[in-house]
Amino acid sequence: MTEASIKPSGPRRPGEAALASLGHPCPDRSPSDSSPHAFPDGGTWRTEIPSVEGPEALATVPKEAEALDVPVHRISQGSGVWMLTDAEISEMAGACAERNVELCLFTGPRGTWDTGAGTRTSSGGAGLRARGHDALAGCVEDAVRATELGVRCLLVADEGVLHTLHRMRTRGVLPADTTLKVSALIGPVNPASYAVFERLGADSINVPSDLTLEHLTEIRRVSRAPMDFYLEAPDDLGGYVRMYDAAELIRRGAPVYLKFGLSKAPAIYPYGAHLRDATLDTARERVRRGRLALDLLARLGAGDGMSPAGSRLPGPLNRFPDEPGNPVPAVPPVSPVSAASEGN
Repeated sequence: MTEASIKPSGPRRPGEAALASLGHPCPDRSPSDSSPHAFPDGGTWRTEIPSVEGPEALATVPKEAEALDVPVHRISQGSGVWMLTDAEISEMAGACAERNVELCLFTGPRGTWDTGAGTRTSSGGAGLRARGHDALAGCVEDAVRATELGVRCLLVADEGVLHTLHRMRTRGVLPADTTLKVSALIGPVNPASYAVFERLGADSINVPSDLTLEHLTEIRRVSRAPMDFYLEAPDDLGGYVRMYDAAELIRRGAPVYLKFGLSKAPAIYPYGAHLRDATLDTARERVRRGRLALDLLARLGAGDGMSPAGSRLPGPLNRFPDEPGNPVPAVPPVSPVSAASEGN
């Protein structure tokens, strides 16, 4: 008996039939650990290519994605809005709008590049968080500038920045369809903290890639906010390669963005032309990693449920009530920008 001779009625586990023939059957899945949630379009998973650091790298991704037939819902950048010129941001936003792909740019100063010594100690100090009023203000400045230039997704690495940008969004200082994404570098590791990020304004939350499948089920019992998960994590996030968990990550963690990161790759933040070759090479390889993951899901019969192209909004989420007596920091007025078309 071979696996090819078995016609499973639904998604199968890796090596399922071969192991069963040797007396090692896979344990039955429990319906109680499946996520009951989905994106508003009905899909349970979307795709993201991270660390796309400028217009040239961004042009590389769709070209490679087309060649390898890898659908892409979101492209994200890690160096930050402040590392891009207005022309570069406009070019990236326009290219993504043409392809109906969400563009996500990182906001502002962060502790790892700041003058504070805490992040360089063995404890890691305050990590990427924005230190002081000026760093918070820099993140706000980046958010306003990026959205004026057509960007509709912002990546944050600080709880205060997150809540400030959410309040700006609810009051019309940022466009209402702006989405806020929490960085993996401050990602929550328990259900209570995950729910707090949702209530602070997060529209998708990148959890660390070392969480177990049971951890994901625990999170889904308290929150339906979309989850971001590196199937392959960069080395500074652990270097984990969890491709064979993809089907279970979707089943337990939906709605989830599968992020195609890359281990054993050089660090490229903050990006500049001196890192061009590495950035373009790794962008292409991240797309190829996506093809590998999609092929694996297809072989296991678990490739269904992907959101339609162009889907980006998260649906209704739980938020902390705003405090009208606490004013939003003053910022220049936002110029009207037409929102890019989207499928959801």
